[in-house]
Amino acid sequence: MENRYGDIEVTRLENYVVTCEIKRGPNNFFDQHLIGDMADCFNDIDNDVDARAIVLCSEGKHFCAGANFASSSRDSDVQTRTADGPNPLYTEAVRLFRCKTPIVAAVQGAAVGGGFGLAVMADFRVVCPDTRMTANFVKLGFTPGFGLTHTLPRIIGVQKANLLFLTGRRINGTTAYDWGLGDILVETSEVRAKAIELASEIAINAPLAVTEVREQVRPGLADAVQAATDIEGKAQFHLQRTADHKEGVKAVAERRPGNFKGQ
Repeated sequence: MENRYGDIEVTRLENYVVTCEIKRGPNNFFDQHLIGDMADCFNDIDNDVDARAIVLCSEGKHFCAGANFASSSRDSDVQTRTADGPNPLYTEAVRLFRCKTPIVAAVQGAAVGGGFGLAVMADFRVVCPDTRMTANFVKLGFTPGFGLTHTLPRIIGVQKANLLFLTGRRINGTTAYDWGLGDILVETSEVRAKAIELASEIAINAPLAVTEVREQVRPGLADAVQAATDIEGKAQFHLQRTADHKEGVKAVAERRPGNFKGQ
């Protein structure tokens, strides 16, 4: 297994645990290349008998502050997509859900938009009081993605998921823990260590049994996420070409409410 997959650094620890660290600090913005590299990394870990649990973590202040809307490469990706074609980003994202190895996310700072979706993709999340989670898509003038319309209600229920989706509200790590979205709440300095501790607790068990029970409690998850992202991607395709989306991106960048016209 390689030690580096693009901007993801892989480190083997004791007790069959592997850390996959996003090295795009401080914000760790994601794009199609990062998610594709992560999917390749997870695939190789699945085929490594000495790797039984993954800790997904990030350098810097934030776990993943979402997509970089100021990036020219993102603008190019949006413009080259077709209405009926799959979103290449979500094609790569679905591969993450096909990973057979349990994943613990160490979530410090912001997990925004697709970065929130990345955190929710994991089996478990270790959070801290300064964790900030938001599905702020409506504030940007479009709809949730990364399979969140399927994954988030499974964890916190439809009502709370709708509350986050329709308001774009941000919650902290304490609220995430109270809602069951965060599994362990610790101080910021302890997030990664506690994630490794949880991963070690999983990895010490019989690996075939762990894999089987994980499949039983999440049957067909990747296929369901595929179906969700097909719908999400088509909605986003149209909404990303509206005046409201342009206003939303500008408003978020300027830290003000959007002046939306429904156009």
